[in-house]
Amino acid sequence: MQPTISIPQHWGYPRFALDQRTEQGTILGLYYYPSGTELAEQFDEGWRYVLMPNKNSDETSYLQENQIQPLSPEELFSQIRAEIDFHQQQIAILQQQLAIVTGGFTNA
Repeated sequence: MQPTISIPQHWGYPRFALDQRTEQGTILGLYYYPSGTELAEQFDEGWRYVLMPNKNSDETSYLQENQIQPLSPEELFSQIRAEIDFHQQQIAILQQQLAIVTGGFTNA
């Protein structure tokens, strides 16, 4: 079963999704300031996003929708390809280590 999130009909739909990669980082969370609330009066109504600019840091940023730029398809492809290549290298290293430990005998 897919997890679902219900958004009230009178709220606009968020432009960005959880875990989406953007120029500013990966989206970790989102929240909404509904109209007629004190927060919306102070900071404008609408969606706010929590982003992690670097996955190797605990730094986060909080941005409005208009402050976020999506990655181009080419940039997204390049990021994902680099991550796949990194993980494939890690797998190769682990396979070498496993072969040493088992004397070359594996069930793979």
